[in-house]
Amino acid sequence: MEKVKKNLSIKRMAIVGILGAISIVLGMTPLGFIPVGPTRATIMHIPVIIGAIMEGPLVGGLIGLIFGLFSIFQAATNPTPVSFVFLNPIVSVLPRVLIGVITHYVYKFIKDLGDKRSLWILNIIWIGAIGYLVYGAYINIIDYKSIWPILINAVLIILTILIGIYVNKKLKNKAIDIIVATIMGTLTNTVGVLFAIYILFGEQFVEGLGQSVDMARKVIIGIGVANGIPEIIIAIIVVTNVVTGLKSRSK
Repeated sequence: MEKVKKNLSIKRMAIVGILGAISIVLGMTPLGFIPVGPTRATIMHIPVIIGAIMEGPLVGGLIGLIFGLFSIFQAATNPTPVSFVFLNPIVSVLPRVLIGVITHYVYKFIKDLGDKRSLWILNIIWIGAIGYLVYGAYINIIDYKSIWPILINAVLIILTILIGIYVNKKLKNKAIDIIVATIMGTLTNTVGVLFAIYILFGEQFVEGLGQSVDMARKVIIGIGVANGIPEIIIAIIVVTNVVTGLKSRSK
């Protein structure tokens, strides 16, 4: 108990409250959704990532808990055809708490690796993301049904390449630990939520979207790719600038 009290100092509890409130405000206003190419990227998870990097896994996890509980509240008070999935805390709360935990430990691990190894890991992530998008575009061309999936993949490929160039040329080794942690924190949110939806409510969720239940896996993976990469790009830009700014002021 003494260790928990020490970790939850007045300063840290204030940070939890402020960043948790920011996450809620983002969810209640258009500020939480930024148009990127053909999709809207959510930035509601960004306060969780910032809290985890700056103050540790407990603070990050608590901010994630606020984010998750707000998702349940939103699903109950402002329902849509697929809101029912977010009434389950395994979908709405657990992945959001894990954002804070995973982000912190990835940040710590990458920081301890050193700049050169960290840059290699980051480049592997870029290559993997671009490869997956190219494969998705190829599949959509072979199994052509609509031009939109091909255009979406093309836009996301371009955005991923541009942010990769920006990171390697502009930031170089200055914030690799923050960038990789941000990527993994964002993926924890996107993949965690969608995986839980697929396991628990796959067919009902896709049916609520007006899609064929036989396409459940493809639809959910498509949502993950279409939203996940823009969310990573936005998160990298925001978190890197905020955290590096805060760290420089605290020195």
